[in-house]
Amino acid sequence: MYRQEFMNAAIKEAVKAFKEDEVPIGCVIVKDEKIIAKAHNKKEAKKDSTAHSEIECIKKASKKLNNWHLDGLDLYTTLEPCIMCTGAIINSRIKNVYFAAKDPKGGAFVSNVKIKRIKGINHYPEYKYVEDEMYIKLLKEFFKGKRKI
Repeated sequence: MYRQEFMNAAIKEAVKAFKEDEVPIGCVIVKDEKIIAKAHNKKEAKKDSTAHSEIECIKKASKKLNNWHLDGLDLYTTLEPCIMCTGAIINSRIKNVYFAAKDPKGGAFVSNVKIKRIKGINHYPEYKYVEDEMYIKLLKEFFKGKRKI
């Protein structure tokens, strides 16, 4: 079940990314109503195209649980996951995904790829788009600043 406090924690991670001049995307993973992992984009810092917040967060949760199976866990992310992150979500068996903004260019849940339309995948996480105006404003502010450079 969706809880705003967990999305707020993901947004705090996005703010950290913003301050580090990374695209402001944050993520938390929840088990038994407690955050067990949190992360934000680190692509620029790590010079790694795979260092998306969701991937970083999944790695932390897996390490904490000493298991790549994240069955029954919830993932809260600020931006609709891309196809790479969606693949990691599927492969780690995350149960629920909640996101605060759609990504019309790269989103893989509702905006672009629509992962549930692809037949034969071994696990389909449930998802819910929960629009968050505060986060959308942060994202727009980041890209507005980039366009001025």
